[in-house]
Amino acid sequence: MDQKVLVLNGDYTAITLCSVQKAFVLLYLEKAELIAKSEHGVLRTVSRAYPKPSIIRLQRYVRVPYKGIALSRHNVMKRDNFECQYCGSTKNLTLDHVLPRSRGGDSSWSNLLTACSRCNHAKGHYTPQEAGLTIRQQPKKPTLTGFLKLSAGTLDQNWHPYLQ
Repeated sequence: MDQKVLVLNGDYTAITLCSVQKAFVLLYLEKAELIAKSEHGVLRTVSRAYPKPSIIRLQRYVRVPYKGIALSRHNVMKRDNFECQYCGSTKNLTLDHVLPRSRGGDSSWSNLLTACSRCNHAKGHYTPQEAGLTIRQQPKKPTLTGFLKLSAGTLDQNWHPYLQ
């Protein structure tokens, strides 16, 4: 039951992911409609069986003020797939400022990346070029659909048209 369900707004745009339980409640209260069923089982009550939802659409359009993805340590590491962006290690991860704060670098999506403590220490207060390090993937702000893909883990085949 730890599967995720894609929630679409009234205009079929993806807005979030929710649990199967929350999706079922929205369907049962007729606040959402079932767009696609999951191929992984059904939900059973004492007297009935219901299809397990994969995609639901809210009955009404909900105005969601998009403020972007919150800049946090966890979200930066999630964006970088929990890997050091210099050597690829997954151990002892920290955040690194590409342009060090001592040189005026800010804490932003384009200046923060995930680094292991060994590479972060080796880089010190230098830029990656000065320290002789190459960045595997340039840091940038993630999009909502891209972040939903990362958050979901495994993507249901039915989701692809809505996460383009």
